Amino acid sequence: MIAIKILTAIYYCFYVYMLMICARCLLTWIPGLNWNNPILAALKSSVDLYLDLFKKFIPPLGPFDFSPIIAMVVLAVIQNIMLYGTAFVLSAFGIR
Repeated sequence: MIAIKILTAIYYCFYVYMLMICARCLLTWIPGLNWNNPILAALKSSVDLYLDLFKKFIPPLGPFDFSPIIAMVVLAVIQNIMLYGTAFVLSAFGIR
């Protein structure tokens, strides 16, 4: 029972991080936004740490940057592997 609650919490952590990536991308469209605001600075630093891994390999195509999309797909794949892999292991041991 506690294993399922831990898996649910991890699932929602991935989901919140994906929402943070979306918020960061949408906020870049607002001109003159003050990124020195503590909340926005925390959002930017936490999300850019992950996105910079993909920006090294995926250059922007003109004004379009597709690295956040690839980063979210990779995050979703990792999320599903963790979720279904752990569920498989738990069911193999007979834990519900």
